[in-house]
Amino acid sequence: MKTTRLEAFSDGVIAIAITIMVLELKAPAEDSLESLRPLIPTFAANVLSFINIGIYWNNHHHLMHATRSVDGRILWANMHLLFWLSLMPFTTAWVGKTDLAPMPTAAYGVDLLGCAVSFVILEMSIVAHEGPTSHLKQALGTTHKEMLSLALYLFGIGLAWVSTWISAVCYAVVAALWFVPDPRIERHLRRHAADDITP
Repeated sequence: MKTTRLEAFSDGVIAIAITIMVLELKAPAEDSLESLRPLIPTFAANVLSFINIGIYWNNHHHLMHATRSVDGRILWANMHLLFWLSLMPFTTAWVGKTDLAPMPTAAYGVDLLGCAVSFVILEMSIVAHEGPTSHLKQALGTTHKEMLSLALYLFGIGLAWVSTWISAVCYAVVAALWFVPDPRIERHLRRHAADDITP
């Protein structure tokens, strides 16, 4: 099966998740800058979530470019990722409305961890389907960055009852690590394309 329907459905779910997050930002009735102060936690949570969703969309886009075909296992692995991404508006709103309270902050971290784990499962499902000589397997190489991200999420979740700000920093550091789309796939595909046109 081709990847086109999987990509189209994923793009739709991600677009809806971003739209729902924006709808959670309610404009104040007053016209002063002071009236915006209560919105700062919600706005900050929305910015971080928007960046995270954007990171997943970018890396999902690259992932699909390195994938020749999909099977049922890949479709379900992708649905697993979309499930966690679809929870992002809820956990974002909860964090924002409770001013970074411990339980919502930990729940937000669990959501981010779920996204990360499901993305790794999606990568593994594609490699299992296409084999060790697949573009994706050759492009990924080591998974040190993935493991560091999972560790930071677990650390942030565990620290939510000690300092929610440290938890937020852990989550933001992971976003910073992945802000630039994963270059491993781009490099591999460029190298492969160059090999194809070399006489």
